[in-house]
Amino acid sequence: MASQVNLNKWPYKAHEINIGRGIQYGMLDLMGGGWNNIVSGVIFAYLTLAQGFNPAIAGGIAAAGRIVDCIWNLFLGLITDNFYHTKLGQKFGRRHFFMLLGLVLFACVFPLFWINSTSAAYYLAVYIAMEVIIAMMIVPWECLPTEMTRDYTLRTTLSGSRMVISATGTALVFLILAALKQANNPNAYLIAGLAWTVLFVVAIAISTFGTWERALTPEFLKELESRPKQSVGGFLKESVTGYVDTFKNQAFRTHLAVYLLSFTGKDFYSTLLPTFIVCCISGAGESWPWTFQAMSILGIPMTILCAKLMISHGPRFLFRLSYVAILVAMVAYVGVWALGIHNPFWIFLIVSIVYQCGRATLEFTPWNLFPFMPDVDYIMTRGDRAGLYASVMTFFRKSTGAIATWVAGILLEFTGYKADTMKNFQTTPHNVQVGIVAVFFLGTAILIAWALWMSRRIYLDRETHGILKAEIERLEAGGSKADVTPEARKIAEELTGHPYEKLWPDLDKNGLPIEKI
Repeated sequence: MASQVNLNKWPYKAHEINIGRGIQYGMLDLMGGGWNNIVSGVIFAYLTLAQGFNPAIAGGIAAAGRIVDCIWNLFLGLITDNFYHTKLGQKFGRRHFFMLLGLVLFACVFPLFWINSTSAAYYLAVYIAMEVIIAMMIVPWECLPTEMTRDYTLRTTLSGSRMVISATGTALVFLILAALKQANNPNAYLIAGLAWTVLFVVAIAISTFGTWERALTPEFLKELESRPKQSVGGFLKESVTGYVDTFKNQAFRTHLAVYLLSFTGKDFYSTLLPTFIVCCISGAGESWPWTFQAMSILGIPMTILCAKLMISHGPRFLFRLSYVAILVAMVAYVGVWALGIHNPFWIFLIVSIVYQCGRATLEFTPWNLFPFMPDVDYIMTRGDRAGLYASVMTFFRKSTGAIATWVAGILLEFTGYKADTMKNFQTTPHNVQVGIVAVFFLGTAILIAWALWMSRRIYLDRETHGILKAEIERLEAGGSKADVTPEARKIAEELTGHPYEKLWPDLDKNGLPIEKI
């Protein structure tokens, strides 16, 4: 058993959880949301437009960092769970130790990425280090609501602040860069990187020092030690088996396909928008892409509106609304280029507002539909596997995000685009502009249109979930499968993709299904 900690020296004291504490907890997502948009919307442009790397190399750097992040995340949760065995974990906390270490490393490493260099290896090493450091903070931070309180409502208060703070971080990232580019500052990326560092370090520190975790009391240590032990090999085997199991769930397969297609399409947009505007639009300024991306601040009011529409119209309506808005914006972008309109700032601003409203709707819908997925799994397996489904979504999302940036870079290089010589509209030949526009438009539009087509098969909504939930409650109360209503049978089979007779399996003495689907 782990050594007992001196509770008098335990640095984290529990406090009353209120809106203020929720904001303190959520502040780390100022960095989380900001960083995700730096990855998808800034790094590629910085490496190509500012540093002159060929797009395939720039895309490869971004992809490699994300792949390392995916692998690192598989191990990190297990490491933090068991860190209480160490003296450092007993002194600083098994979660907060990594947040504290990450805070220090982040402050030292993050500014290094924005220093001018001709070495791709340099940027690759720094970027991978940043992904490792940021995951080191985010993974344990996401575990804190469970440790800070057992009350569902209070946990919601903690987690609910994240979306607004994340949207704020996204807007601030782009506003800072847009202001520096507007001022024609030759060191815009370096100064922005330093400003982001200060902003993020303050946000991380507020979350780190404004939160707490469960003290390692004798009772808690006994609880931890009683939990089943798992080796890294056993963990990976169980993860792979669980990942495969989730694809037996028809509702989740469709949901994941729509989610990945649309978010990967969004990645193409964010990655290529700066190149499209700077190299293909007559009269465009270098600040334009960042100004338009800063319209993501609209995500805050859109989240409120989407919450109402989710109840009144359902997820399929929200998906279609978002996809149509994005496709309209993409057609408008290309239309402005095709017509040769000079200095179309206000047109693009309006188009970007349409896009950002669609993007905010798109980002809201999957994770608000997701909580219903484990209920579909439950009638299939009688297991509680919400965490597994969340892991699958996160893993594949990060993987496709890495692939999208890499593919965008490779396709851009095939157009003949040379980052070191084609810095603006005047220096980019028309045939290269055609290639850039084609990659920007088709990469985004095809994936979004595909997601729109797939969304017609999303049957899980408030009504169908209610019927499924009622059937589960009937079975839990001892009801016979033979007494299922035709409506409940139809909904259960549509959502799971399996005959009703195979659902709700009998359990053995250990509570495991006797016959798995």
